[in-house]
This record gives sequence, C-alpha cells and structure tokens, in this order.
Amino acid sequence: MITVVAKIPVKEGKMEVALAAFGELIDKVATEEGTVLYSLNKDSANPNVLVVVEQYKDKAALDAHSSSPHFKAFFAASGAFIGGRPEMSIMEQIRSI
Repeated sequence: MITVVAKIPVKEGKMEVALAAFGELIDKVATEEGTVLYSLNKDSANPNVLVVVEQYKDKAALDAHSSSPHFKAFFAASGAFIGGRPEMSIMEQIRSI
C-alpha cells in the first residue's frame, strides 16, 4: 500500500474556491480502481492549509491517479488557489489496523 500526505497552502480568501475544486476532484477520484482512500482535511493549527491523505493499492495505482485527465485538469486550475509549494510525503505502508 502506498500512502501520500500532501499539505497544501491556500491563498488568503481562496478557501471556498479550493474546497469546490477538491470536491469535483474527489468525485472523480472515487471512480479510480486502485484508490483506497482520498481524504481532504483542514489543518486545525493553520486554517489556510489543507491536508490530503491518499492511499493506493500500489505504485501503479498512484501513477494512474497522477496521470488521469481529472487530476491534470485539477492541477492546471490549482494556481487560482494554491498559495505556495505543497509539502508532499510518499510512504510505503508497513503495518496498519
């Protein structure tokens, strides 16, 4: 299992735009065969940071997500609300419950 954690800074005043864009993306991600989890969260300590937690059955599923037309469209439109370089961690799951 592959887990991705992405911390995404959102421009001041653009949170609603970001949430709408993520809502559209998540609806499409839900149809991806190898996506196990795609969770959008707001950082409690910093309300202008969104945290996306993603899980994929394997690297091929992550690659399929990253190259999907809906992700590419989301990424192209994200300049309207992303307020800096996202912080990404890609991890291989060792154990979970």
